[in-house]
Amino acid sequence: MERLNARQSGGAGGGTSWEALQRLDDAWTRLRTMPTGTAAGPPPAFVREHLNQPLGASAQFDVLVCGGTIGIFIACALALRGLKVAVLERAPELRGREQDWNISRKELAELVASGVLTAGEVEEAIGIEFNPMRCGFAADEGGAGARAEAVEVWTDDVLNVGVRPDALIRFARARFEASGGVVREGTALGSLDVFSDGVRAPLFARRGAPAETVSARLVLDAMGNASPILAQQRHGVKPDGVCLVVGTLASGYVPKRNLHGDIIATSTPLTFGGERNASPMQIFWEAFPASSGPSDRTTYMFTYVDAEPARPSLLELLERYWELLPQYQSVELDSLTVQRVLFGFFPAHRASPTAPAFSRVLPVGDAGGLQSPLSFGGFGALTRHLDRIVSGIDRALACEALSAAELGWLQPYMPNLSAPWLFQKAMSAPVGASPSRDDINGLLRINFRVMERLGEPVLKPFLQDVPQFGALALTIGGMMIDSPLAMPGLLARMGPVAVAEWSMHMAAMVTYTAADMVLREPLRSAADSLSPKARHQLLCALDAWRFGSGLDYELGENEE
Repeated sequence: MERLNARQSGGAGGGTSWEALQRLDDAWTRLRTMPTGTAAGPPPAFVREHLNQPLGASAQFDVLVCGGTIGIFIACALALRGLKVAVLERAPELRGREQDWNISRKELAELVASGVLTAGEVEEAIGIEFNPMRCGFAADEGGAGARAEAVEVWTDDVLNVGVRPDALIRFARARFEASGGVVREGTALGSLDVFSDGVRAPLFARRGAPAETVSARLVLDAMGNASPILAQQRHGVKPDGVCLVVGTLASGYVPKRNLHGDIIATSTPLTFGGERNASPMQIFWEAFPASSGPSDRTTYMFTYVDAEPARPSLLELLERYWELLPQYQSVELDSLTVQRVLFGFFPAHRASPTAPAFSRVLPVGDAGGLQSPLSFGGFGALTRHLDRIVSGIDRALACEALSAAELGWLQPYMPNLSAPWLFQKAMSAPVGASPSRDDINGLLRINFRVMERLGEPVLKPFLQDVPQFGALALTIGGMMIDSPLAMPGLLARMGPVAVAEWSMHMAAMVTYTAADMVLREPLRSAADSLSPKARHQLLCALDAWRFGSGLDYELGENEE
């Protein structure tokens, strides 16, 4: 504990790092110990529906976006289409966090294509760019039998750009407000009353005093996993998986070594922690050179777990971070100056994307669950889906397709987001299990050796959160050739239910891929002859095929 307290030179989530860590750790404790089902009691009534009653007056806005850090990009794209949009931000000021967001130029280009940013603004917001990027998996030196060799796979242009969030948000906000958009800072959403023709939302100033009441035709929930709307929708339901993350932004790394990043890496075999050491965990790392200085580096340590009480606290995980960082980065702790301590937990649900539960309320961003269960940052998922979501919202408002079921057309089942659940499960171990120390590392070494051999068309989509059937099938086939016992052993460890679900998602990916390739263009040509609502529904289905199969992803010219 003394070591942790000595490194409190930066805040995370408001207040000091220690205070923020305690708050978040308390929330993680509540999640993993919460009662489920009917034992959780009645759900909160944050959203109340009065669908047989009108709002009583014309809505002030077309769209009310709740949560500005991610929501400002969607809000700006909507305002550029001529819609009247307001953004609510609970924090005193709408701005991004201090350390970089890591993304690729390919994903940033989506913000330019949507008009939210110019190419010049993107260049100004980029603080650092680096290559190559590594995926590396350790061998268990203490394991029995012949020692396996560690595997390193290198690639370019994945999470290799560090952008300054405050600059991105400042540019997007300026364009949003120039287009007539309204920003309310230091303002929280009090509740939502949904009527047949709009939503009424009382707002509260940060100190709790009533501020005003606004109304809108549609509310976008961009408040992330802590959204009170999601809390009502998911009351009594534990997440199917959780990614626990701790890390730091620190200076003192050797500049000549601080030239590349790690997308995913391991430095140790399977370890144990949590209550009575009953929680087996594989520790993973991510690391990026930071734009704040030549010796600055952001390092994240993360693990995939379920929400069981025996899982470790964030404080325990952070202590493990201090123990393992010197080995991982070949650095002495005393040589580092910590600028910011980082920590978080990211719950994920197999039922993803998040289906709208209420009329006129649509989850987006992290609340929408569009990132795969393997990732814990939704900014890249937002950029990939931005045009699809914004175009769909524009159409839905035009044809009044705003019931919960109709909004569900914008958040459809996407099998390539559901299939990776097996991979997330393969990278974790249940409480009380006793897998071999090299179990997960061994599987990943085989997996990445095969993907490296198959080349960028297989490796890149997987690393950028866009699984595709052809790439997955080739990888699985290659793994069975390279290590015939690997896949049968994995499937046996996963169990018949998980394997059956995964098989259904893979079959759906085949169907979506074929439908997109064969039917997309003929049906798109026929869409203009339909009524506005039928056309909207068809276009949403075509988008579901394209994005649910991963065929929206295209390699750059130099990657093919």
